[in-house]
Amino acid sequence: MALKRSMGLAGLTFFGTGTILGAGIFVVIGEVVGSAGVLAPLAYLAAGLVALTTALSFAELGARIPDAGGPVAYAEEAFGNALVEEGTGWLLIVANIVSAATIVTGFVAYLSSFVTVPIAPATSALVVLMVAVALIGIKHSAWFMTATTLVGIATLLFILFVLREDLFAAPARIVTGEGLGADAATGILAGAFLALYSFIGFGDMAETAEEVKDVRRNLPRAVMISLAIVFAFYLAVSMALVGGTSLDEVTAAEAPLVAAVAAKGWPGMPVAIASLFVIVNGALAQIVAASRLMMDMARDGKESMPARLQAVSKDRGTPWIATLVCGAIVLVLALFIPLRSLASGTSLAILVVFAVTNAALWRLKQRSQPDQVPDVWRVVPALGFVFCLFTIVGQVVLWLLGIGGSGGH
Repeated sequence: MALKRSMGLAGLTFFGTGTILGAGIFVVIGEVVGSAGVLAPLAYLAAGLVALTTALSFAELGARIPDAGGPVAYAEEAFGNALVEEGTGWLLIVANIVSAATIVTGFVAYLSSFVTVPIAPATSALVVLMVAVALIGIKHSAWFMTATTLVGIATLLFILFVLREDLFAAPARIVTGEGLGADAATGILAGAFLALYSFIGFGDMAETAEEVKDVRRNLPRAVMISLAIVFAFYLAVSMALVGGTSLDEVTAAEAPLVAAVAAKGWPGMPVAIASLFVIVNGALAQIVAASRLMMDMARDGKESMPARLQAVSKDRGTPWIATLVCGAIVLVLALFIPLRSLASGTSLAILVVFAVTNAALWRLKQRSQPDQVPDVWRVVPALGFVFCLFTIVGQVVLWLLGIGGSGGH
């Protein structure tokens, strides 16, 4: 059964912006600052460079191959190799599900910043809520995400207003590289690896391709608009945090943005409550994306994916069995795995997927260039592949050196 095309440019843009913001600035910024120190904005800048080249590749591929499988369909079209295709699919599913668990863990941390709650019941209730919304349908999920994204943008603008003096003071502090010395490059690389997790949402957008109106026009535009919005916020907010706030306080706080606002004498609770909505948004988008990918792989007869997962609700047009399975796995991970380990695992998986996606576009562009789709320069996917490969190798080296491990919250 086909999915319903019910989401336009605005809905898809809010979908993408919301999931990227929720995954990044509200959840893992403390971990990025912990790795890169005052150079955290440079870590976001480096991660953004990797994300930009890959986002451009996704923009063209999403228009070329508007399939719910996203990178799986791209790999199939480019390489025709079952191992590459299914491996890409499973890596992306892992990235989506682990990312959702990361965001759920961050949600409970923010909730605990202003009210004492039992972790397991709060985590379970959130996952059940997200699965319920995902089962209702993409159109209603998009409306929910639009509302929460607007709340998130307003919250970040308020935070930047409160921290405006620190924002303007940040460039001088960044230039000095305070506290890092000879470890500056290592800190930026470790921080960039974690920060890359903050950009994975545009990959999720590609997996809604079968539910987007005028997909060849709207998907590429939404990807680039969303990336531009969140990149600006990442740079500005990370600069504001390192410009004046004690870095030890940022890295120790369960909810870094709430702590930064409270340190300026403003009430932190409104920021915490608003942050919760955006965090839920991000986790919901990951579950939506993973379930669509499971459904697509099952529908295409992939041997590694149970055929029952292709079931689509007749009333809502949603992959209901895949959504339930995703929710169950997210719950287990969120209850038992630390935040930093989840974020690092997501980043490594998504980097491999990004590398395959860039390679796929480069290969397809060698064959032909269809009309009525974006035509990015051939050097873009080549650079994207190199950036991804460099980051993967760099992170493996850091792990071997015992840097950027699985500690943290």
